[in-house]
Amino acid sequence: MKKMVGLLVALLLTIMMAACGETETDSEAGGNGGTDAGTGSDEGSSTEEATEPEEEEVVLQFGMVAGTQSNEYKAANFLAEYVEEHSNGSLKIDVFPDSQLGDDRAMIDQLQEGTLDLTFSETGRFGIWVPRAELLGLPYIVDDIEHLKRVVYDTTYGQELHEELLNDFNLRILGIAYNGTRQTTSNREINSLEDMKGLKLRVPQAQTLLDYASYSGASPTPMAFTEVYLALQTNAVDGQENPLSTIEAMKFYEVQDYLAMTNHVVNDANYVVSESTWNKLSENQRNILQAGVEAAAAYHTELFETEESDLISYFEEQGVTITYPDLDEFRAAVSEAYPSYFDGIGENAEEYMAEIDEVR
Repeated sequence: MKKMVGLLVALLLTIMMAACGETETDSEAGGNGGTDAGTGSDEGSSTEEATEPEEEEVVLQFGMVAGTQSNEYKAANFLAEYVEEHSNGSLKIDVFPDSQLGDDRAMIDQLQEGTLDLTFSETGRFGIWVPRAELLGLPYIVDDIEHLKRVVYDTTYGQELHEELLNDFNLRILGIAYNGTRQTTSNREINSLEDMKGLKLRVPQAQTLLDYASYSGASPTPMAFTEVYLALQTNAVDGQENPLSTIEAMKFYEVQDYLAMTNHVVNDANYVVSESTWNKLSENQRNILQAGVEAAAAYHTELFETEESDLISYFEEQGVTITYPDLDEFRAAVSEAYPSYFDGIGENAEEYMAEIDEVR
């Protein structure tokens, strides 16, 4: 009996010792598990910090006068595709062509009010708000688009113009593109300024273009754009002036035998964003929009330059005679109109003109 009791006691002691050993092992495992869990927690925290939160989607409205077949529309859509791709869809642009949102003046007003995000505008058009801007819309002030860019970016005149548009009118210029150069078609050959005398030249009801006609010796004849083709066809007027793309689109080459490369006004297209819109964008979205505009402006310029080169050949194939008159005499004649604009611009007008000439 004592032997049996001894065996039972020994068995119980063995079981108890085994149980104690398992408890200690579980405790160690728990400690290691806690350390591993802690490491897992740290890794989770690091991953969470490295993942940037998704930006809220922003959709901008881009209003424009030009239609869906225009180079401007192609460039605006290029911009829309660029920003959507590079922002992973957080920044989008809806394009509204054909003056759906108003004429150019109305859309600039909307940008100032912050009710529209983007539009195109010629630099000279800003003269409505900042009179000295009108200088860049005068005939023969600008030689080409590169000259115009130097005026805007490399002179005090241009830099202060942009600053005033931004600070006083809520208009931020993100980029400038080439938008064609105005040339002169006619029913007689123009090789010199002398050939302009008495030419009944249709021009828009715009003072700068009325001055181009009158100071070059022509007889300015304002007329609705829709009436120009018939007027040319019937010789009610002798000629008209427009960019080559317009001459082609309106088929003026069908009723005009001559095209003189008078290069009297270089048109630009500013990519303008409302400063109210700009301030709502994240830094990343601003960078993408700025880069997108620069790419779109380069594409915009290429479209016009390629088109103009091709159209010269096309017009020649259609039987149009192309002439290249001496522009120095045109420039000298039309420059006599400049002082009439100085009063509205102010006492620094001649200094601005000197700055423009210095970067020619």
